[in-house]
Amino acid sequence: MSEQPTETESSESEHESLRLLREEVSHLVKTVPGPVSSVSARLGDVALEVTWAHALAEPAPVAAATVQAAVVQAAAEVPVVEAPADPNVKDVAAPLVGTFYVAPEPGAPPFVQEGDRVEAGQTIGIVEAMKLMNPVVTEWAGEVVAVLPGNAEPIEFGQTLVRVRVETP
Repeated sequence: MSEQPTETESSESEHESLRLLREEVSHLVKTVPGPVSSVSARLGDVALEVTWAHALAEPAPVAAATVQAAVVQAAAEVPVVEAPADPNVKDVAAPLVGTFYVAPEPGAPPFVQEGDRVEAGQTIGIVEAMKLMNPVVTEWAGEVVAVLPGNAEPIEFGQTLVRVRVETP
């Protein structure tokens, strides 16, 4: 008898798959020759369309099977982060897609570390998107139990950045 995945597990799996697809497309765009003018990707049955800006030379076509193999390989290599079992642990999610920074500048101490006590409204990190630095704040007062992404790591909208064990009244 096999158990069906819960809606949360299914949603997390889809989120992880989308994150992996985004990373692979980003890598592909950075490595293909010539300036790219648009990219379109689809997860169901894996599809990818890349349009290059008018250039002197036409770029070599990328086989769909190669992209699909890269996405499958990346999916196999990324560990799944389980949701906390403690109902008092709350996730601080990414408010936008970008690059997560744990400190205000290189060499500075991180905003928060595991074991730190935080107050509601306190900055826990920064997300850089389109050259803008966006502070990420926690809604809860409590203890930081995990800082999940590493410094300067690409993140997705809604991805868990920090977990806080909230104080109970």
